[in-house]
Order: sequence, then C-alpha cells, then structure tokens
Amino acid sequence: MSDPLLDAVRAVMPLRMADGARADLLLFRPAGTPRAALLWVPALGVAARHYERFALALAGLGIAVGVHEWRGHGSSDQRASRRNSWGYKALLGDDLPASAAALASAFPGTRLCVGGHSLGGQLSTLLAATTSQPVAGVVLVASGAPYWRRFRPWVALAYVGAPLLASLVGRLPGRRIGFGGNEARGVISDWSRSGRTGRYAARGMPVDFEAALRTQRAPVLALRLRDDWLGPASSVAFLLDKMPDAPRTLGVITPDDLGGEPADHFAWMKMPATLAARISDWLR
Repeated sequence: MSDPLLDAVRAVMPLRMADGARADLLLFRPAGTPRAALLWVPALGVAARHYERFALALAGLGIAVGVHEWRGHGSSDQRASRRNSWGYKALLGDDLPASAAALASAFPGTRLCVGGHSLGGQLSTLLAATTSQPVAGVVLVASGAPYWRRFRPWVALAYVGAPLLASLVGRLPGRRIGFGGNEARGVISDWSRSGRTGRYAARGMPVDFEAALRTQRAPVLALRLRDDWLGPASSVAFLLDKMPDAPRTLGVITPDDLGGEPADHFAWMKMPATLAARISDWLR
C-alpha cells in the first residue's frame, strides 16, 4: 500500500507581483483529488521552506497546500534595506492576493481556505475579509492580535522601540536581535501601529480593515499553543472578536500533542502531525 505522505508532490510556482517583485509559491499536491486547498502564510521572518513538514502532513491527509513566501525572505527577490522598504500595502495589496489566485488556479473547483502562523495568521484574516475570492475557512496557529493590552505590559515597549530601531538602521535587524527576520521599515511600522492601537491598517491602502473584519463570515479554526507567551488566550480572543459573525472553533495544543516538545510558538513545527490532523478533521 502506498504512503499518502510519500505520494504527495512538492512543486514550485514562480509568481510575479503587480509591482514586479518575484517569489515562489510552494505547492504540495495530495496523491488524489484534494478536499480543500489551503494558502498558508508563515510567521514574520520565516521562509516558506520551513513549513514543508507541516504542508506534507496536510497533503498526506488530502489537503492541497500553497505556502506563501514573505517579501524579503527565502525565494523572494526583494531584501529590506534603507533603499528598499515596503509595508502591509504590498503584502495585502499585491503579494497575498497573487498567491491566493495562483493556488486557486492550480486547484480549480476546490474550496479555498487561508491561514497562517503568528503574524501570517493575522494577515490571512485580513485577506479573507478583503479578497473577492470566496474563502471557505480560516486557520490560525499561534496567532492573535498584537494589541499590547492583551500581553504583559512591557510588550508595549517593543511597539515603540522596533520602529525606532528600524528607522535608525534602515530595516529591523531581526536576525541580530532574535525577533523575526531582517524586516522592512514599513512592515514594522504597520505592525507596531496595530500593537499600539489594537486596530489594523496599511499605510497608503484606503481600506477599513476593522469594518471588513466585522463582515468576515468564513468559519475560523484557532489553535493556541498552551505555553506560547507570544499568542496568549487574550490575544487570540481579541482577534476572533473582530469577526463576530464568523463561526469559531478553538483548540489548545499541549506538549502531549507534540511528542513532549514544548507547546510554544515554534516547537510545533518539528512535530506538526497533530496540528495537521486537527485541521483536517475541522475541514471535514
């Protein structure tokens, strides 16, 4: 008998954005007809290739996966610098819609879901709330709104210090300070604003994201990691409450679900089978 995990096919779909930027969408095709297609958005600063184990686990359960590449990382031909910056406008106006359209074209007639890890989950909700494509569901892993009042008080300092550092250096030197990757000033500016105010906005993009979220009705699955201080229950609830008409399913991942690994922000990526199974069951 064949192993569905081994039968899954990994492919690369090169994408060109409206402004000329390029990146690859990683595609993972199930052996048979997919039950759904999931566009997966990584955490801030994490290249798409790091989700291959997770995507293969989902593909082995009959779900097609397209792993989005962050502008500035991995296969992206852009790198953040003092001369090259961008913000949520490029991510939400160009990059994510391009990946969603490419995934839909690769699996025509298959219901499209979006989701992501950490900030990737937040942006996937904004995509679901604003895209013209029908979205059948939203999957969040270790993802909640970054509003400082939903965290330990000192987190508010990061929303002041990070944009100042990015402005001084020309980009956020995330690899050096141990937070995210080397990020564009505009991304950090938009991210920190949402952390300070509790509201989503993209500089230069005339979209009322808060109003759009209130009309987002696709069902949401939110999986919280028990020991994840970056995604506490209060932060998850704050994000979900922005979508009052979206049916929600909440789950908590513990070390027992991860073979004894800590149930924190990133360790689940080493043991993604349980999360893949939870997502697969929910999509049924």
